[in-house]
Amino acid sequence: MEKDLTQGKISSSLWKFALPLMAGNILQQFYNLTDTWIVGRYIGPEALAAVGSSYSLMTFLNSILTGLSMGSAAFFSIEFGRKNFPALRNGVFVSFILIGSLSLVLTAASLLFLPGILHVLSFPAEVQKPAAEYLQRIFFGIPGIFLYNFFANFLRALGNSASALFFLGISVLSNVFLDLLFILGFSRGVGGAAEATVLAQYLSAAGIVLYCRLKMRKFLPAKSDMHWERQNAKRILFLSFSTGAQQSVMNFGILMVQGLVNSFGAVTMAAFAAAVKIDTLAYMPAQDLGNAYSTFIAQNYGAQKFRRIRQGTAACALWTILFCLAVGAAVFIFARPLMDFFVGKENAAVAAQGAEYLRVEGAFYSGIGILFLLYGFFRAVGKPAVSLLLTVISLGTRVALAYTLSATALGRLGIWWSIPIGWALADAAGLFLLFRFCKKKCSGFLFLI
Repeated sequence: MEKDLTQGKISSSLWKFALPLMAGNILQQFYNLTDTWIVGRYIGPEALAAVGSSYSLMTFLNSILTGLSMGSAAFFSIEFGRKNFPALRNGVFVSFILIGSLSLVLTAASLLFLPGILHVLSFPAEVQKPAAEYLQRIFFGIPGIFLYNFFANFLRALGNSASALFFLGISVLSNVFLDLLFILGFSRGVGGAAEATVLAQYLSAAGIVLYCRLKMRKFLPAKSDMHWERQNAKRILFLSFSTGAQQSVMNFGILMVQGLVNSFGAVTMAAFAAAVKIDTLAYMPAQDLGNAYSTFIAQNYGAQKFRRIRQGTAACALWTILFCLAVGAAVFIFARPLMDFFVGKENAAVAAQGAEYLRVEGAFYSGIGILFLLYGFFRAVGKPAVSLLLTVISLGTRVALAYTLSATALGRLGIWWSIPIGWALADAAGLFLLFRFCKKKCSGFLFLI
């Protein structure tokens, strides 16, 4: 059920909310890693390169829908903190129509422009056929992704992160089972991996929609709420599309880097595909803490509880830095064994390049951890355009440096080093803007004690 984060002990409230988010993403990344392991071990390096490169594209498309849903959730959280439930219900209606319509447009456009997408992303000839087979099927899951993400963010906006975890768990477990069945049992190759994913996505979507209808009906729109409230729509459009732009710009930059990685050949593609998933799993809890922090800030900002915001910010900053230092050290030390596990010792060249990437990134996880908190803060206080600006700084730096440095003697190392440099520049800009915002809008609620 819903959880009011404007009341109670800050630390316990934040951790109770954040832990299910972390568990959910660990489950999701466990599936991604299992998928990588199954494809890499039982189909081959070319299939792994195809699925890995397709993963970057799907992450970009998913980020559009996820970002829009997160932006709408900021509206829901603020109105929940204000106890303005009629505005909340109308906001659910408006945002569902907007984002749902866009999900259908994305599905159609992705299928229509698939050949051009493969060309733009520089898929090598030997990878194009399996990649096209995978993407032709996976694109049909986009509406299912919308439904799950919309209602998961709706629940999280009301302080309920545990229920979304349950339905994600069902999706992940069924996905792994179907992957094994379709790839090993039915020998359907990369197409089977995509089919398993799509079926699991719609299963989780159906479950969470049914749960919301049964358990959260008082926050869902009734017939009287189903109208276009201009002021609410204006705020939702701004929050949703700014956050959606921030998420999509972030992943578009990653997609551009993927295109550069592809130009180095199938070995580097396979190494990057496996290493990025390990990398994402490692720092994902910091992202989840940033999302939990964002909901906490939004509810308390709506309730005008600035002292509570200051205390929550201090706690989250400390937890994030300590976590990133610990997990970064572990990734740095165990980079090669991790790669060997997922690609096999027989693929020594792939494992070596992936370990190279992990050591560079792992040393600087604190940079992205702080960036997640900055994203969450500005989204929560109705300033998602600042999050977009920070993303442009981070990704713009990453893309520009990746293309520049990779053309020098550094080669692929230039791509790896461009990432933490981008994080550092965005952090510096974000902290400067945070101090300016707090000084102007609500003096005294900074986390300085």
